[in-house]
Amino acid sequence: MNQPFEISAADRDILRRIAATKVELAHSEINQERRRAWLAHDTASPLRPMILAESFDIRDSVKVFDPTRDLLCSGDWARTIEHQLFVEIHRFANVADDHVIEPWYNLNWHVSATDYGLNKTVHTASNNGHLGANNWEPALHDFDADFKKLHQREFSVDRPTTLATKEAVDKIIGDIIPTRIRGSFYWTMGMTIKAIDLIGLENLMLFMYDNPDGLHRLMSFLCEDAIAEAEWLEREELLSLNNENDYIGSGSEGYTCDLPQPDLQQGSPVRMKDCWVLSESQETVGVGPDLFAEFIFPYQQKIAEKFGKCYYGCCEPVDNRWHILKQLTNLARVSVSPWANQEFMADACGRNIVFSRKPNPALISTAAFNEDAIRNDLRHTLQVARNCSLEIIMKDVHTLNNQPGRLKRWVELAREESQR
Repeated sequence: MNQPFEISAADRDILRRIAATKVELAHSEINQERRRAWLAHDTASPLRPMILAESFDIRDSVKVFDPTRDLLCSGDWARTIEHQLFVEIHRFANVADDHVIEPWYNLNWHVSATDYGLNKTVHTASNNGHLGANNWEPALHDFDADFKKLHQREFSVDRPTTLATKEAVDKIIGDIIPTRIRGSFYWTMGMTIKAIDLIGLENLMLFMYDNPDGLHRLMSFLCEDAIAEAEWLEREELLSLNNENDYIGSGSEGYTCDLPQPDLQQGSPVRMKDCWVLSESQETVGVGPDLFAEFIFPYQQKIAEKFGKCYYGCCEPVDNRWHILKQLTNLARVSVSPWANQEFMADACGRNIVFSRKPNPALISTAAFNEDAIRNDLRHTLQVARNCSLEIIMKDVHTLNNQPGRLKRWVELAREESQR
């Protein structure tokens, strides 16, 4: 078994070549144009619609990016570095969307967290590598009795391992591509998925009628825990900016001229208010706006407004709760899912909030790849959102029917239609 940070001469040469290629692409004119367009995107004067396409969750046997096929290094640790370097190079060539390559190699702090004291039990069927249904037993069987057993999570950071990893990477490629500690510790600050883990989906709905005080207790507990995590990260000086090609919201990139805040001094610790945050509640798609406003939104708002800018939403349509969500004072981008009313959302977003459109992935996933249907879908969005700052993100793609070239072709179609 390899020792930590052990690397062969052959793997070292491979990594250095790939690092040089990444730096070259980062300084290419097409990449520079994408960066300029993203920075204008978050203003009232966008240059063009931004196009993104995700491939990391495709379950086909023939993938857009396949580590077993595309990576060259033999050592496990070397392959970890190679994967991070090469996945962007591969995306540049074989997806060709508006993802920007930055001339850095990023590492994250080694942070860990305890649980809440009780855990769900998940029963998973054998799906032969495909997505499928799970059944789980929520952690709180008897709410009043079990709630007393819950406790806030505790957090810790392994600084020596993080710094040793950075030093080891620096010795291999640091003279070609600088390394820096920059990363995130959560995708979303939405709480309803955690609530479901603790009490179950049915109870999340039923408690709104049968045990409203209990649901408020639970949401308050989760809200306080989320804030405690962010405050701990800030206090420990572990937060990093997410205002570049960082994955923010549900699929977007973090470029903005508004973050960090103007009062952040060079070299000073990053604060929550210098960062983007995602809030969403996909699991309450069947909940009416009044109940959402009573049981979910107040806790989301308490968290979201501690951050600099908020991206709201993922798969859930938000048009029927827009009158509630627009109370978020830092709302900057909103997900317009396949089930949203695009006309309503375009009027709601205007020029001040980015219209983050998510086309239905079925358009590129079924047996037939109908380019006319794809063009019509794109044209409808481009027409409806013609007065908006628009991004179109093809995400939640789990199959391309073993035809990986479809993703790049969708990007090409999106560019052609947006250039009209």
